[in-house]
Amino acid sequence: MRRFVRAAGATTAAAVAGTAFIASFGSPAGATPADSASAITPETLAAQKVIDDESIADKAISALTSKPSTWKVGAGQELEPVVTLKDANGATHVRMNRTYEGLEVVGGDLVAHQSKAGTLTSVSQGLTKVLDLSVKPAVTGAAATKAALTLDAVTKKITKLQADKKYAPELVVDAVDGTPTLAWRVTTKGKQADGTPSRLATYVDAETGKVLRRVEGIHTIDGEGNTLYSGTVPLQVKQNGSTYELRDETRGGTYTTDMNNAEDSLLCQLLGFGCAAGTVVTSPTTTFGNGSNDDRATAAADAQYGTNVTWDYFKNVHARDGIFGDGSGSYNRVHYGNDYVNAFWDGEKMTYGDGDGVGYGPLVSLDVAGHEMTHGVTENTSGLEYSGESGGLNESTSDIFGTAVEFYADNAEDQGDYLIGESFILDGGDPLRRMDNPSVDGNSVNCWSSSTGNLDVHYSSGVGNHFFYLLSEGSGTKTIGGVEHSSTTCDGSTIAGIGRDKAEQIWFRANSTYFTSTTDYAGARDATVQAASDLYGASSPEVAAVEATWTAVSVS
Repeated sequence: MRRFVRAAGATTAAAVAGTAFIASFGSPAGATPADSASAITPETLAAQKVIDDESIADKAISALTSKPSTWKVGAGQELEPVVTLKDANGATHVRMNRTYEGLEVVGGDLVAHQSKAGTLTSVSQGLTKVLDLSVKPAVTGAAATKAALTLDAVTKKITKLQADKKYAPELVVDAVDGTPTLAWRVTTKGKQADGTPSRLATYVDAETGKVLRRVEGIHTIDGEGNTLYSGTVPLQVKQNGSTYELRDETRGGTYTTDMNNAEDSLLCQLLGFGCAAGTVVTSPTTTFGNGSNDDRATAAADAQYGTNVTWDYFKNVHARDGIFGDGSGSYNRVHYGNDYVNAFWDGEKMTYGDGDGVGYGPLVSLDVAGHEMTHGVTENTSGLEYSGESGGLNESTSDIFGTAVEFYADNAEDQGDYLIGESFILDGGDPLRRMDNPSVDGNSVNCWSSSTGNLDVHYSSGVGNHFFYLLSEGSGTKTIGGVEHSSTTCDGSTIAGIGRDKAEQIWFRANSTYFTSTTDYAGARDATVQAASDLYGASSPEVAAVEATWTAVSVS
């Protein structure tokens, strides 16, 4: 687990939303009426609850299968309950998915409505007749894939179209248009015209090989967040029924949850089992937060924005596709614990505390988001051990790229600088760390010594931070992001600096290509010299600058 600072001292939403949509409009289109259901009012709807009672679903399934022609649930079908909702008046609604001869029926989902007494009153579904068709395809999956890759009006707008190796062609019953058809569902990936990723599901008739329809799996909705530290920022959100989720399908499906101030259980902390995920943050509109802690979605907007900017930074600057390098996303948990002055990465997600409300606010600033996600990048590249000098390099790498993310964002409300965690300091105190002069915090070190590896990793990181600052900006005094920075060398030398962009490229290549789990500062010197040589040439000024800067922080 990677923490930002030292600890010492410091229901399925889709199902619910869909059912609420049906209930609020009385008898939905496609419903098959039976007895009159109890009236649903706004008051009873508000009191609707998700319940865990298998007997209700079992009773509904029994009633459905007893009258196959009435309810369109005939031979060869199986129903899988997804969620059961109960109104204040006792009426229940069971949402189910359907299979036919073991195949998914796309568009075959239904909701069975029952009275308080358990009588099936109506069914919401799209099917108009009982399923009765052969499930033996005349067209192979390979032929269906070839058909899916054939250009048409839809796919001409997608570049780099290719079959997605994660998903083999899948035989399904396609009943979306009301006429059940045996079809192959072929998943392809690519890039849409505006740069948004594409994940198309193409349905190919398993009898004729004709493309029936295509469905884009990446849905984007422009939203915005009113954040604590970065002002009003753009966000991609996902519509789910009548609400919107703080979920970004364009960046690996990253999302943010609210822990409601709960903490992980001891079992989770010790063994990693039963860890709480939190509740996905939602909003009735595409706007999240109001810019203050009065709205719990505000800190969530900061966290999601930080994730987005960090994703974009690594992808656009270093061509890395997400933390794991495979295009998949992680997620954030905000409002963790009470008075928790920390943030951490645990291998799959970022977690942020709210601070203590006195000296520290919520730790969801841009540089912290970049810092935490970089722990994930390091874990999935060099794997730097989190102890000794390699641990200091691990922390330094996160400070370096957390700072890089802040500069990359180019956000007027949180300008780029070499201060770490300055945004959430409430009492006008110093930032957690400074890269230009690490030792100013009283614990970190500017210069390497034989005892550096014995320090807490957050303090031994000072050597790497100092190196990166000097390599980027040089020694002396200058104003950056409206803040005065001043850095001296350990040997009294003068360093000119090669610019932050080059320094970032050198450190990223060193971490991804040459660092190993046990790399120490001497090894980091060799690795960054090699990285600079790869990028700019063995006899380049950049290599000379790297060597001189390491010497300037006493690493030889």
